[in-house]
Amino acid sequence: MTQLKTLIEEIPKYQPGADLDVLERAYAFSARSHKGQQRASGEPYLSHPLEVASLLVNFKMDVTTVTAGLLHDVLEDTKATKADLEREFGGEIAELVDGVTKIGKLAFSSREERQAENFRKMLVAMARDLRVLMIKLADRLHNMRTLDYLPTEKTKTIAQETLDIYAPLAHRLGMAKVKAELEDLALRALQPEAYVDLQKRVAKRRLEREADINQVITILERKLSEVGIESQIRGRPKHFFSIWKKMHDQGREFDEIYDLTAVRVVTHSVRDCYGALGVIHSLWKPVPGRFKDFIAMPKVNMYQSLHTTVIGPKGDPVEIQIRTWEMHRIAEEGIAAHWLYKEKRSGKDKLDESLLWLRQLIETQQDMKDPREFMDTVRVDLFPDEVYVFTPKGDVKALPEGATPIDFAYGVHTKVGEHCVGAKVNGKLVPLRYTLRQGDIVEIVTSPSQHPSRDWLKIVKSTRARSKINQWLKVEERTRSIELGRELFEREARKYHLNPATLLAGEELKKVAADLGYPGPDDLLAAIGYGKSSVHQLLNKLAPNATLEAPEKPRPSAAARAKTEQGVRIRGVDDLLVRFAKCCNPLPGDPIVGFITRGRGLTVHARDCLTVAKSVLDRERIINVEWDVDEPGKRPVRIAVYIGRDRPGLLSEITGAISARNGNITKAEVTVTDDRKGINHFVVEVADLSQLQDIIGAIREVKDVINVERVRGL
Repeated sequence: MTQLKTLIEEIPKYQPGADLDVLERAYAFSARSHKGQQRASGEPYLSHPLEVASLLVNFKMDVTTVTAGLLHDVLEDTKATKADLEREFGGEIAELVDGVTKIGKLAFSSREERQAENFRKMLVAMARDLRVLMIKLADRLHNMRTLDYLPTEKTKTIAQETLDIYAPLAHRLGMAKVKAELEDLALRALQPEAYVDLQKRVAKRRLEREADINQVITILERKLSEVGIESQIRGRPKHFFSIWKKMHDQGREFDEIYDLTAVRVVTHSVRDCYGALGVIHSLWKPVPGRFKDFIAMPKVNMYQSLHTTVIGPKGDPVEIQIRTWEMHRIAEEGIAAHWLYKEKRSGKDKLDESLLWLRQLIETQQDMKDPREFMDTVRVDLFPDEVYVFTPKGDVKALPEGATPIDFAYGVHTKVGEHCVGAKVNGKLVPLRYTLRQGDIVEIVTSPSQHPSRDWLKIVKSTRARSKINQWLKVEERTRSIELGRELFEREARKYHLNPATLLAGEELKKVAADLGYPGPDDLLAAIGYGKSSVHQLLNKLAPNATLEAPEKPRPSAAARAKTEQGVRIRGVDDLLVRFAKCCNPLPGDPIVGFITRGRGLTVHARDCLTVAKSVLDRERIINVEWDVDEPGKRPVRIAVYIGRDRPGLLSEITGAISARNGNITKAEVTVTDDRKGINHFVVEVADLSQLQDIIGAIREVKDVINVERVRGL
């Protein structure tokens, strides 16, 4: 109860009028919930939430956050539910506790720096309310202080996680004291021998240097007083981790590090900061390249100070920091200090994009005195345009908001993306158009026969996925265009009784391609397939002496000319080689358009096909066509069947449903995962769209089928 009394006494000092009754109720609730539980140290478990609440008071957090700190472990470690918290303390406190609980369940397994940064971002993105992070940092700080009672292996895991995730997060929020303590405690756990050795050597050196530093402080106090600059000057010992890191990263011996203690000058105004800098540089010679102006250009976490290193009275380097009292509070307390400021801030903080919201927040909340009001304004998502998801191994992938499993697959590897047929999210099979959410665990299901489709471009969000899909389609379209160009050329050549194989195999074709400005024969044939070059132009070049007049044929009637053998009526055009686009694979019943090439070939596309949408600047090549099928033939279509649970006889029931609607299966691919879920792909011959819809409806009625989709393309 002594600690609770201290909390109740301290909070009104910075939050007058705070509801302190809620603290007593939360203490009683936490005590009941954790009754009988002990920490690894043997202390009652309640000691931990009390310490967390005390740290939050030190951070000067509002009473709501302190209350949530008292309750932060009840959802994870007791039988209490979120509904219980809402009933007892309201929705706001329940949401904070729930947020801390969710973050506590995240598994940080990757040690790669880039992954660590993604984890830090994900923490913030998942929290949505910065108060959740403040509670989590207080929780982690107390856990680190009591780390000695845990097994060695667990100790090292928690310490490494602290170093990778939580200390940088504290730095991001400008909480220098918390960051320094977390780093030192982590170093002690990870490198105990090095820590103890460093501790002894620093203590010995500090005694030697103390007289030198005191001499610098005495001289500086006198000189600043002479020029009318009021200031407070103190020696500031550097924390162990920063010294160890400098030795480790720069390969320096301990004896080569002189700046174990820095001198800090705190003044009342920015003008006095620069005045003090002038005095310092007039007293001692500055070390070139060691001056940094973080007042004019603040760090991304809003840290401001002037840093300079000078050669002191004894000839050793001395690091000096100069800042105002307001800057000092920011540097020490970070975000928690901001609502305390009554002074008007001049200018704008130069923050990076991820903390831009903080600058806007400070500009609008400069006079705010109530911490509850301030903290209400920081319920924000720092990274609203990103979603963070896990691979099955625990690595994190950062994707754009709205991303799908296809984006994730391409994020893993291009080949995984190209052969992606489906995905399992949190153990459940989902379609490719599923929208990924924060913290999802995603596993991609692949098939060697699967390839990218133009339809994928409608649902992917990442630049990488879009680029890779377009790249694949471009190569694929080129291959198809070469085939179409060759087919158009062979057809025309035969009309004039020429041997196409001989013409295309000769060396003359390479020369003609070069004359027409193409790198090689395939490029020329692709141009014909695209409609950018004429078949007749090529024939005239390859067979200049041939008579390019087709033998006379009986002219068909107008009705016969308008209708092709493929069951498509072409308005105003006849005698075209008609083919159906593989990218969208239209069926009778689908709205369609024709895409004509100058080589007299026509491809029929679905009206909503992306190929057609991309051809808006080439409208003269698009013509109106319509279905004209009296006795429809069979056309192939691909469907995907998503299975929730595989079982004996299921495949038979699915194929039976297809056969019962007169569908003919020409190809089947069955993929079943280890947990008996799966994706089955069928190529089925159908007469039209109506028959396809009947088949899809019949398959959906089969037990354990969770979804059926038509897949554009074959």
